[in-house]
Amino acid sequence: MAKIEKVELRMVDLVPKVKRTDAIQSFVSQETPIVTITDADGAVGTGYSYTIGTGGSSVMRLLADHLAPRLIGRDADMIEAIWRELEFATHATTIGAITAIALAAIDTALWDLRARKQNLPLWKLAGGAKDRCPLYTTEGGWLHIETEALVEDALAAKAKGFRGSKVKIGKPHGSEDLARLTAVRRAVGDSYEIMTDCNQGFSVDEAIRRAERLRELDLAWIEEPLPADDIDGHVRLSSATSTPIAIGESLYSIRHFREYMQKGACSIVQVDVGRIGGITPWLKVAHAAEAFDIPVCPHFLMELHVSLTCAVQNGRYVEYIPQLDELTGTKMRIEDGYALAPDEPGIGLDWDWDAIKSKSIAEFTMAIVK
Repeated sequence: MAKIEKVELRMVDLVPKVKRTDAIQSFVSQETPIVTITDADGAVGTGYSYTIGTGGSSVMRLLADHLAPRLIGRDADMIEAIWRELEFATHATTIGAITAIALAAIDTALWDLRARKQNLPLWKLAGGAKDRCPLYTTEGGWLHIETEALVEDALAAKAKGFRGSKVKIGKPHGSEDLARLTAVRRAVGDSYEIMTDCNQGFSVDEAIRRAERLRELDLAWIEEPLPADDIDGHVRLSSATSTPIAIGESLYSIRHFREYMQKGACSIVQVDVGRIGGITPWLKVAHAAEAFDIPVCPHFLMELHVSLTCAVQNGRYVEYIPQLDELTGTKMRIEDGYALAPDEPGIGLDWDWDAIKSKSIAEFTMAIVK
C-alpha cells in the first residue's frame, strides 16, 4: 500500500485550433485543469478535464479547497473508495458540471498512477477489448462553415480513411440544414457516415419535424437534439424516428444514463470522461450500455477516449478533435482512419511538462503535500 503524499494542481487555458460554433454557442477556450498525484513509492499519475470557456476557476477552487486535501494519506489504489468519498463530500453540489469536472481530473490521475505502477496501458487495464477504433471528424463541420467547405472537408477526411464526418445542424430553417447535408451526402456517397449534432437547440416538435426531413439521408445519428434534462422529450423523438438518437456529453451521473436507456430515450451513448466524473463512472456507464446493446461513441477528449473506447466491447467510434497538441509530445497514432490504442503504460498521454508549466496560470498553480 502506497499512500498519496503530494497533489499538484495546474490549469492551462487552450485556444481552439479553429473557430467552433454550434446551434447555441461558440467554443472560445478550453480551460484545462491538470492534477498530478505522487505516492510514497514516488510513482506519479496525471489526470485532466476541461471546460468550454467558463467555470475553470470554480473547478480549481473546488479542487484546492475541498477535494485535493482529502487525498493526502489515502491508499492511491483505492480508486472506487476515493471516488465515492469525494462524491459524498460534495453531495451538496452534485450532480453538476463543476463538481464532475473536478472529480474527473482526480479520478483520471489515479487511474494513470495505477496503470503506470502495473506497467499497463489504460485500455488493457480497463478491459482490453480491442487495440484500435475508427475515427470520425468534427473539426470541419461547424455551423458557420459554408456548404462548399463542408463538402471539401468531408471528402478530404474520407480520402484519409476516416469513417465519417459530423456536421452541426440548427440553422434558422430546416431547409438550410437539409441543403447542407444533402450536398455532403451526394459528395461522399452512401457508405460514408454523416453524424449530426444539434447541441440541445430544438424543441421536441421541431426535432421530430427536422428528423423526418432528414430521414432519407441515412444519418449515423442525431446528437443532443433537445435539452439534456428532457428525457421524456427524447422518448417521444426516439419513437418518432428511425434515425439513431445520441446523448451523453451533457449528463453528469450514471443514473441519468440509466434512465435514458431504460426508457428507450437514446440509441447511442456519448459518455464524456471529463463530464461524468472520471474513468470510474465512465466504465460503469459503458458496461451498462452494453447490457442494453447500445454502442458508446464518447464526446471529445480523443487522446483519452481512444483508450477507453478500446477498453470496452461496445466502444464504436472516437471523435477526432485535436486539442492537446500544445501540451503533449507524441501525438495520437492514426492508421487508415483508425485511432490506435497507446502502448505506453498509463492513460497514454506524453505530457510536455515544459510547455505545461510555461502555460500554467499562476493563480491556480499549487501543491498540497503530506
